[in-house]
Amino acid sequence: MPDYCFFKKDKQTVVLERPDTDTAARLTEQGYEKQFEEVSAIDENHALARFADIRREKRIDQHNFLAGAIAMPLIGILTAVAIKLFRKK
Repeated sequence: MPDYCFFKKDKQTVVLERPDTDTAARLTEQGYEKQFEEVSAIDENHALARFADIRREKRIDQHNFLAGAIAMPLIGILTAVAIKLFRKK
């Protein structure tokens, strides 16, 4: 299976086989930004689908991290308040 890399400009994503350096250079000159992700796939369509899955998983992970970062301090505050209330009695 060939390896594919991705170039993105605004909302447009272009899929290239990794050895295609001439097209990659041309896309970079046109303002496309090479993405970090590279995947092995049967064809360009499967590679693009995998790229979308990777990006979706990344957004979900960021959302879950932020949700935990907000929830944990709240749990700590509620625990401290509960302990304070029980100690007074």
